[in-house]
This record gives sequence, C-alpha cells and structure tokens, in this order.
Amino acid sequence: MKFRYARHTNNLREIVNFYTNIIGLEILGSFENHNDYNGFFLGIKDMNWHLEFTESNEKANHIADEDDLIVFYFNSKKEIDLILQKAKNAGYYTSKSKNPYW
Repeated sequence: MKFRYARHTNNLREIVNFYTNIIGLEILGSFENHNDYNGFFLGIKDMNWHLEFTESNEKANHIADEDDLIVFYFNSKKEIDLILQKAKNAGYYTSKSKNPYW
C-alpha cells in the first residue's frame, strides 16, 4: 500500500517552507498549471507515503479544530527540540494537542 495525504491550500509556498525547512521533509516532485492546479509532493525519498499540497484559483475552505492534525513521531527528544526551535525562530507558535496521546 502507498499512502498520500492531499490537501488544498491558500498558502502553498508557506506550507512547503514549513514542511521542508522546519519538519525536514524533502520535495519529491511538483507540478504547475495541471488543470489549473499547482502543487508539491513532500516526504522522505523511498518511503511509501507522501503529502501533496495544491493551490488553484479556487480558495480552500477548511475549518480545522483541535483534533485536525497530522502527527509525526520523531526519533528522539533532541530531534523534537531542534524542530521546535526552528519553528520558534521562523515565527511559528506551538500549542499542546487536545489528545494527550499525540
């Protein structure tokens, strides 16, 4: 099985920047003006999953809540601390998840 999470956005460049420069994913591919859509595939090379983010002239209309998350499990506390510091330096804020398991 392969897994792709696809989501339309109004902030494609910001999302690509976050997932590559903060989280550390790679740009696996991209496309422009494919049926009026632009997009990026992000993930880790040679894995069976990736994230796809798209934008078009049609605006995204998402209503997120506290349980609307993508959850990544990192390898160490040191790795998490580095990502949190990168996010803070880039002006992102952190919040505690509603579900304590995450």
